[in-house]
Amino acid sequence: MSALPPPAMLEITCLRRVRPWGGDPVDIAMADGVITAITPAGTAPIGVREFDGRGLLALPGLVNAHAHLDKSWWGLPWQSYGGEGSTEGRIRHERAERDRLGIPSLERSAYVLRELVRHGTTAIRTHVDVDAELGLRGIDAVDEAAAAYQGALDVRIVAFPQDGILRRPGVLDLLREAATRPSVEWIGGLDPATIDRDPVGQIDAIAELAADTGAGIDIHLHDPAELGAFQIELLVDRAARLGLAGRVNVAHGFAVAQLDPARRRDLLAAMAEVGVTMTTVAPLRVPQLPLAELDAAGVRFAFGTDGIRDLWSPYGTGDTLGIAWQYARAAGLARDEDLLRVMRLATSAGAWAVGREVHDLVEGARADIVLVEAENPLDALVRVPERMLVVAGGSVLHVA
Repeated sequence: MSALPPPAMLEITCLRRVRPWGGDPVDIAMADGVITAITPAGTAPIGVREFDGRGLLALPGLVNAHAHLDKSWWGLPWQSYGGEGSTEGRIRHERAERDRLGIPSLERSAYVLRELVRHGTTAIRTHVDVDAELGLRGIDAVDEAAAAYQGALDVRIVAFPQDGILRRPGVLDLLREAATRPSVEWIGGLDPATIDRDPVGQIDAIAELAADTGAGIDIHLHDPAELGAFQIELLVDRAARLGLAGRVNVAHGFAVAQLDPARRRDLLAAMAEVGVTMTTVAPLRVPQLPLAELDAAGVRFAFGTDGIRDLWSPYGTGDTLGIAWQYARAAGLARDEDLLRVMRLATSAGAWAVGREVHDLVEGARADIVLVEAENPLDALVRVPERMLVVAGGSVLHVA
């Protein structure tokens, strides 16, 4: 199969008659990929390339804080799920089948990126598998797929040791090599207790490597309750001792929602003290991470899509807004202020995951803008409407 053609991109100078966060209609002027002015509708100077928003709701681009751009079979014929239910069983199934499906490859990564963009995502933190069989081929594929967007799309990589570190000779060296790549900003890990059977050993290995290379840590942690909490405490301790404050993320972190309230309060306070963050894909089979408690403790939080139509699961659309809806619904959130907070987490408040301090519809911010037909952000969250226009870095990447 030949590579997908580069996406059609058109640099835009002005969005007219749009409603940022549901407010009054305005014109949003852009230049060099940045929002340069926001003025009442009809007052921006006439530009060369404009789009009439017709009163559509404008939101910042969606931030996908946990993706797997290298792993999908989307774009190929339907693949029947054949893996075992456990994490270990799914790893074995993926290793057995991935080569047959061209995973990883430019074609597969490009297809997933196109779907994420179509759903309004403009910034992505993606885990990419690194192991002795693959080497760094997955990183090469994702880098090439992202390069087709010529800088409009913000794609940042976690080098992810899907099959373990200590139990697979050579993986730690591959992670060190991966950390020298410009697009790789974090080193991953996976269930140190249940995959490597050595929580202290795996966490020490990745923490020391992160300290040596300047990378951050983004670890998948599915282990439940006290077993998971113990490993989070190890990460907190290493972050403090090795100068990794603000550079450690726990993905999934089911344990946090499974602790008793007092234990959880203390753990979240310790995480906040050294800037340990969390990301969730809002799985339905476990309790959701407690938004109010995370916010009260000061633990940053964001949403991701996880794998999309891959050898772990046939589910997934690439829509981070859909994950935000799933989280809000599963967590029982219904008040306006809570729904708005969820929308912020999927957009402006999730920007920490790609290293941005400002990601919003304000002057000076990167011109990442999504238009939808909705009354306000709350309406957009509960209905998950089609993305009518997606602008990233001042370039139109999708028009419905």
